[in-house]
Amino acid sequence: MRSELKTSLALVGLLATSPAWAQAAIAPTHIDSGDTAWMLTATALVLLMTLPGLALFYGGMVRAKNLLSVLMQCFAITAMVSVLWMVFGYSLAFSTEGMQAGVTNLHSFIGGFDRAFLAGLKPDSRYQTVPESVFVMFQLTFAIITPALIIGAFAERMKFSALLWFSGLWLTIVYLPVAHMVWSGPGSFLGDLGVLDFAGGTVVHINAGIAGLVACLVIGKRRGYPNVPMPPHNLGYTVMGASLLWLGWFGFNAGSAVAANGSAGMAMLVTQIATAAAALGWLATEWIVHGRPSVLGIVSGAVAGLVAVTPAAGTAGPGGALVLGLIAGVVCFFSATRLKHRFGYDDSLDVFGVHAIAGILGALLTGPLASPKLGGFGTVESLFGQLWIQAKGVGFTVVWSAVLSLVILKVIDWTLGLRVDEEQEQVGLDLSLHEEKAYNLS
Repeated sequence: MRSELKTSLALVGLLATSPAWAQAAIAPTHIDSGDTAWMLTATALVLLMTLPGLALFYGGMVRAKNLLSVLMQCFAITAMVSVLWMVFGYSLAFSTEGMQAGVTNLHSFIGGFDRAFLAGLKPDSRYQTVPESVFVMFQLTFAIITPALIIGAFAERMKFSALLWFSGLWLTIVYLPVAHMVWSGPGSFLGDLGVLDFAGGTVVHINAGIAGLVACLVIGKRRGYPNVPMPPHNLGYTVMGASLLWLGWFGFNAGSAVAANGSAGMAMLVTQIATAAAALGWLATEWIVHGRPSVLGIVSGAVAGLVAVTPAAGTAGPGGALVLGLIAGVVCFFSATRLKHRFGYDDSLDVFGVHAIAGILGALLTGPLASPKLGGFGTVESLFGQLWIQAKGVGFTVVWSAVLSLVILKVIDWTLGLRVDEEQEQVGLDLSLHEEKAYNLS
């Protein structure tokens, strides 16, 4: 009896410290109502991050003539990705057909079609201790927000038709394989390498941030940038959007425990600490450099903290989260301001400067911060060894996203064309593409 109790406690401890993909290897025996209730809630919170969180966050930062275009893009991506996820997305990301731990083959990089159209999904189908339908929906919300993040890099200048094609192809060719390589379990390419990514530092933020940089370089600068002032038209929307992102991120990070347990609770706590620290770090740096703190700065810092802690949320301790957040806030201030102006690219809403840079920082530091020596809750024994593993995961994701995003963008440019014409851009995408205005003031 005592040995059985020790075994059970050991399994619970392993679940609490393992990254999300690794937990799939431990087979539960039942659906737990508490875990299910939490995951239903977490799923709704992550969907809230895109609609209306990201839509408002981005919408407030563009000019008034382009507000509806941003809202439309977020809404359309949500609808389109939902259908593609059901048809083939979930299968390509999470099918384990042909996978074997320690064996690298085609299925280490991409899933099969055995779960296409959600074949075999029933009300009593189970993923760990929750209904598989809930897990399908939870992962769908990640697939939705990732391509939606990219639109901030080329806001105010891409054709709507090109946006739809790019988002669908990018989801299929870039996102789904990376999600599979990290999260699909034993036999996955990056998972078998030992890369730690609890909630999406590589899969979501580096992936989207690098694609955003490539997209803004391929499409080119907004007309008049940087000589014509292009201030945010409604920072109130941006603050509301950032607040919803902060709230929704608890589902994003704590939900990745796939259980209502100590791992979820610690993920929620470190998310709050890192976000607050990054907001203060950005604010203080901006105050010192520019002589005043800005509203846009503090909310941008908060998002940088949310991004940075995402891969580390399941293994970092409170102290590590505090340090990680402060570093992310300071570094991302410079990457979103000085770096962008130094190299002259027009990343409209700082997708690369915040998501890619904070994602890379978070992914790299996830290794050391998981060590109990630094207050973490992982099983990392070699700080530099895990740092090297994380660096390999980051490097692979950067190259994968950059190369394939470039190919997709070039193909669309050669066929449909990526960019609206000069007159459409001058009038604004709301009127020129949708024949509507966000504000009809009499």
